[in-house]
Amino acid sequence: MAWALDLDGVVWLEDEPIIGASEAISLLRAAGEHVGFVTNFSFGRRDDIAAKLERHGIDASDGVITSAMAAAALVEPGSRALVCAGPGVVDELLRRNVEVIDASDPGARSASVDVVVVGYHPTFDYQRMTAASVAVRAGARLLGTNDDATYPTKSGPVPGGGALLASIAVASGVIPEIAGKPHQPIADIVHELLGPTGIMVGDRPDTDGLFALTLGWKFALVLTGVTAGSDLPVTPEPDMIAESLQVLVSEALSDRQRGR
Repeated sequence: MAWALDLDGVVWLEDEPIIGASEAISLLRAAGEHVGFVTNFSFGRRDDIAAKLERHGIDASDGVITSAMAAAALVEPGSRALVCAGPGVVDELLRRNVEVIDASDPGARSASVDVVVVGYHPTFDYQRMTAASVAVRAGARLLGTNDDATYPTKSGPVPGGGALLASIAVASGVIPEIAGKPHQPIADIVHELLGPTGIMVGDRPDTDGLFALTLGWKFALVLTGVTAGSDLPVTPEPDMIAESLQVLVSEALSDRQRGR
């Protein structure tokens, strides 16, 4: 069976590992399970995320799937993209042979582009929002890597990529296309790389739970990220709830051995 693991709030919080996560992944691999990593965090490059997993003692060989990958897959090679996002988005667009214009460039506001791609980046400002909304009003597609309102950190949630995207959508008067969880574009990549059936493990029902429904997979909720025990019950209802990935995997593998 395949396991698709969210990263932020499941495997780590920013740069801090969540206790027992790497051991849980090793147990899954030892049991013959396929483990992929599916994140809406579009700022980091795919290779950098894989390297971070390796630093945490986690083998990333089954693949890292990001919302930046899903967004880039929706952009035609040879087109021009105004990027209001981080290096992960730029890297994926360049892999697709897309011409990239940074929304912070002085000439960005007057550039003719086919699509505006928006993702989380901590340098987001009024200049970038203006360049992006002007391009969309001129006819460019508005494409978001994800619509997550918040992003989990050690000190609590902070504004996520969806919050930045919302400002551009309001300013341009256009409903954006969304590539990341829980939407179909990233589900197509997960099915291609991990197969038709599996378990989606995440920390937020509105993203990971709905994504499990999109995939047609089971949803396992862990309480190490955005969702706390005091938030229960949640919708959609998880198939499994655990205090952490370590507890979840231990219980799932024990149940399997008992034939449940």
